[in-house]
Amino acid sequence: MKKVAVVILNWNAEHLLRQFLPGVAAHSVLPTGEVEVVVADNGSTDGSEAYVAALAKDNDRLRWLPLGKNYGFAEGYNRALEKVEAEYVVLLNDDVEVTPRWLEPLVDFMDVHREVAACQPKLLSQRERGRFEYAGACGGYLDRYGYPYCRGRVFDTVEDDHGQYNAPASVLWATGACLFIRQEDYRSAGGLDSRFFAHMEEVDLCWRLRILRRDIVCIPSSTVYHVGGASLAAGSPRKTFLNFRNNLLMLYKNLPEGEVKRVLFVRALFDTLAAFVFLLKGERGNFSAVFKARREFRRMKQEFRADRQSISERAAASGNPDRKVEERRRFCLLWQYHLLRRRTFSTLPDKQG
Repeated sequence: MKKVAVVILNWNAEHLLRQFLPGVAAHSVLPTGEVEVVVADNGSTDGSEAYVAALAKDNDRLRWLPLGKNYGFAEGYNRALEKVEAEYVVLLNDDVEVTPRWLEPLVDFMDVHREVAACQPKLLSQRERGRFEYAGACGGYLDRYGYPYCRGRVFDTVEDDHGQYNAPASVLWATGACLFIRQEDYRSAGGLDSRFFAHMEEVDLCWRLRILRRDIVCIPSSTVYHVGGASLAAGSPRKTFLNFRNNLLMLYKNLPEGEVKRVLFVRALFDTLAAFVFLLKGERGNFSAVFKARREFRRMKQEFRADRQSISERAAASGNPDRKVEERRRFCLLWQYHLLRRRTFSTLPDKQG
């Protein structure tokens, strides 16, 4: 069994593989070896397979893994990891540029801290290299109502990196752009929720792990650079739909019993407000996407009742019957950001939930 398998999920992204895969193959090494780089393919019809085959001729650690069709991000990774055997796996986006020896700090930390299920490196922008990248920055948290934010990014305010978050920190979620996780924990938690298809699935997985008292950490001594938005642009109604729907599904699955009704009621108000903000900005597609997401959440909600029960039972068995997670903060991020104008992580209150 390999020590680490770096798994890149690909779908018709030959151009990104050409740009980033040679660096991943060259820099994903450990002093003791034991690293495999796997390109798991979601049924591409471009030249991805031929390109990887050509590159693999000079690198026997590189493997092409065809999945047959497009299963989306979540189920694609679930199926790929069924065919990968390693102590640690890295879910790495195809638009990530890694740096020399980037794996070593992550492996060294995880080898020592057995209570940690997953971690992430510092995530910087590939286009603006001194700036954090939106998708994960230096590790993520949630507010009371399920809004995600990071060390280095709150809503659309992204900070420059001045070393202000260089200390390792416990977080609620690690970015799906570069999620380093014990294969044992991935399988024990049930992997990514394939019903999400894409977006929010890594937050959901990490929240489930935290409920089970497994830790998530950011290790900033490892750095990678992420392009971001290579699959769906930030203003895409499809992306808006998935983010709103999946966030609601995640809340329903994971919230404590005493909070779920109140939080979802408040979110209905906030989501309606967000929809009309889109409308005022002339973004009719995103306006419609919010209400479509809420309708789909109501339709799918019944499917997740068994998940709530299972998570409750597992939380109780792990000694956390109240599903308490310290990195889910008690404040309302909308209030802090828009009304109190606290727009960086260090200015937010440190109230634990």
